[in-house]
Amino acid sequence: MYLNLIQLAESFGVSERVVEGWIRDEGLPHTPDRSVLLFDRAQVAQWAVSRGLAAQAGFLSVEKPGLASVLQLCPLLRSGGIWHDVLATGLAEVFARVAAALPGATPPVREMLAQRFRTKGGVTMAPIGGGYALPHPSTRVTLGRDSGTMALILLRDSLPPQELRVDEVPINRLLFFIAPSPRAHLEMVGRISRLLSAKSLRDALDAGATDDVIYEVITAADSAAAKLKITEVKA
Repeated sequence: MYLNLIQLAESFGVSERVVEGWIRDEGLPHTPDRSVLLFDRAQVAQWAVSRGLAAQAGFLSVEKPGLASVLQLCPLLRSGGIWHDVLATGLAEVFARVAAALPGATPPVREMLAQRFRTKGGVTMAPIGGGYALPHPSTRVTLGRDSGTMALILLRDSLPPQELRVDEVPINRLLFFIAPSPRAHLEMVGRISRLLSAKSLRDALDAGATDDVIYEVITAADSAAAKLKITEVKA
């Protein structure tokens, strides 16, 4: 598997200029392809280990086979929590509080994210219709596979009409998430979208389900995804 310069920089949490310095001064293995630099994942991992660099995040994270590779949403939701009766005007503070409790991240990273989420444009709302949106950091973050979180936020009111919508239904239910890496971000979007498409979570929320029931619904979805993965591996 080959990575480009941007992906490699994100994996180490450094700038592209630092990676270019590693090529020039530290012998970082790379392959020029016309005007693009490509990096063999295995070669880079070996190079990083020999220098004591943390290369177990983002696009360089070790891919686990079978069941272990299935992203589990319920543990992420338990870390971020279920927030009831939240005012739309208080959303930024909720995002910041979720970031402040982010597991697997250092205090400086938590504080940096919390400050970012309190500022305008720090979070992309990403409406998906039916009154739901999937807010997430507006810039990519690489935290490592032991980090990440998700929060279910139930608004007392709705987001202002000027917020981007894909239909005429006001947005009042949010699944805010912080993915461990850019790659995991895409996986989380897919898993959450499938969860909502199956209607089990929507039906539970419409029925005024308790937090325990909501966790049970998402745990069942995790189990179903794991069984599907096992089936795919056997096939």
